[in-house]
Amino acid sequence: MKIFPSSSIKKLDAYTIEHELIASIDLMERAATALTKAITKRWNTETPVTVFAGPGNNGGDALAVARMMAEKGYKTEVYLFNIKGELSPDCQTNKELVEMMEEVTFHEISTQFIPPVLTPDHLVIDGLFGSGLNKPLSGGFAAVVKYINSSSATVAAIDIPSGLMGEENTFNIKGNIIRADVTFSLQLPKLAFLFAENAEFVGEWELLDIELSEEGIEETETNYEILEMEEIRSLIKPRKPFAHKGNFGRALLIAGSKGMAGASVLAARACLRSGVGLLTVHAPICNGNILQTAVPEAMVETDASEDYFAVPTDTDDYQAVGIGPGLGQNEETEAALIEQLEQCQTPVVLDADALNILANHRHTLTHLPKGSILTPHPKELERLTGKCQDSYERLTKACELAHAAHVHIVLKGAFSAIITPKGKCFFNPTGNPGMATGGSGDVLTGVILALLAQGYSSEEAAKIGVYIHGLAGDIAQKKQGTVGLIASDIVTCLPAAWRVVSE
Repeated sequence: MKIFPSSSIKKLDAYTIEHELIASIDLMERAATALTKAITKRWNTETPVTVFAGPGNNGGDALAVARMMAEKGYKTEVYLFNIKGELSPDCQTNKELVEMMEEVTFHEISTQFIPPVLTPDHLVIDGLFGSGLNKPLSGGFAAVVKYINSSSATVAAIDIPSGLMGEENTFNIKGNIIRADVTFSLQLPKLAFLFAENAEFVGEWELLDIELSEEGIEETETNYEILEMEEIRSLIKPRKPFAHKGNFGRALLIAGSKGMAGASVLAARACLRSGVGLLTVHAPICNGNILQTAVPEAMVETDASEDYFAVPTDTDDYQAVGIGPGLGQNEETEAALIEQLEQCQTPVVLDADALNILANHRHTLTHLPKGSILTPHPKELERLTGKCQDSYERLTKACELAHAAHVHIVLKGAFSAIITPKGKCFFNPTGNPGMATGGSGDVLTGVILALLAQGYSSEEAAKIGVYIHGLAGDIAQKKQGTVGLIASDIVTCLPAAWRVVSE
C-alpha cells in the first residue's frame, strides 16, 4: 500500500478524472458516499450532526456528506466558512445543493461566527481543511478549531484533521489542530498518521476506498509504503523436500554479559524459531551453562572473558552475524566490537549495546560489512544521528544515515520503518502496545539474523522479520492480553506467525 505526499494527491485525483472520464464533482460525490456510509455505520439517526466546512474541496466533501446524512434522517446543521468569498467550484456546487434542502440548518460564515452548542451527544464532522494545507492555522480558523476541541462532542475528520499537515508538522502549532476521535482517510493513509506525536489528533483512522485510478496509483512513484500480507507471502522461499540444515545457513550471535544472559537466550530462541539451519552463540563464560540449558538447539562458543564479550571471533564460516543483545558497554567490549566489525566480511545485524557503542565510533558506520542492518529504537537512533524534534525529523535522519552508511535501518516502534540505502521506507502494520516490553527487540534481532543467514537479501530479511515479529506479537496478545504480554510470548508465537504467512 503506497503512501503519497500531499503534493501527489491532487495529481492522483486529476489522473482519475482524466483517464476515467469522470467529472471532479462526481469524484467528490463518490468520496461523500463512502464517507456517509462509514459515518452512518458508526452513529445512528439519534445523533445530532454538526458539520464544519471550509472553502475548498475538503469543505465540498463535508457539504455533500451533510446533504446525504440529512436525506437519511439525521438532524444536520452546517457551518460553511466562506471568509474571502471564494469557494472551490465543487464546494460552490454542493453549497447550492445544501441550501435547497429544508432538512439542513445551513449557516454561511463570512464575518461573525456564533458557535453552536456542542454536547457529548453531538457528532462534529470536520471538513475545514484537507491534506493540502502547508502552514499552521491562525486567526479565526484557529479559534474555530480551539472551540471544537474544547467541546465534549465526538469529532470525525474527513481525510485528515484540519490543521494537521500530511507529512511534516515540526513547526506546526499543536493547539490549532483538530483533535479527532476518528479520521476517515480517502483511499490511502497520510504519512503523518504513522507518527506517534500525531495520534492525539488523528485518533482511530479508517481507510475508505473512493476508487481512485489503480493505474494512476501504480504509476505514481513514492518512497513510502505500508507492508501487506500478500507481499510478505510472496517473499517467503518454499522448502524443498530433500532440504537439510546446511541449506538454511549458519548464523553467529554475539550477545549477553553477566546479568544479561536473557537477552542472548531470547535472540537465540527467536533465531531458531525462524528457520536458521545452525546457530552458534558467542557468549561470556558465565552465560555458557545458561545458554546450553535454555537453548539446547544452539551451539555455544565461550569468550575468553568470564563476564562480557572481550575477544573478537572468526566469522568466515557464517552467512550472517548478529551483535548486541545484552552485550553491555564495558571498555574491552567496546574495543572488541570495533575490531570485530573491522575484520568481518559477513552481513551483520546490529542492535542494542552494539548501536550504543557505535554512537561513540561513528566513523565505523561507513565501514560496516555490505548488507548490514541496524535495528535502533528512537533513542538509539538519536545517539547515532543527534537529537530529533519529532518523528518526521527522526525518519529523515534515519534515511540520511542509511544512505551515507549503505545499510538498511529498522527504526523500531509502532509502524516500524524499514529504510533502504536508496531512501525507500516501508512501514510495518503488525504489532501492538503489549510488545513495548524488555526483550522484544532481542527477539526481532534473532528473527532477522535467521533470515539473513538463509540467504534473504537485507531488504527482504528486514521486511519479513519485522512483519513476522509484529504478527507473532499480535497472536500473543490474543492469548495473553496486552498488559501481560512478555517477550518470551512473542518467541512462543513465532511458529504460528510463520504458519499464517506460509499458507
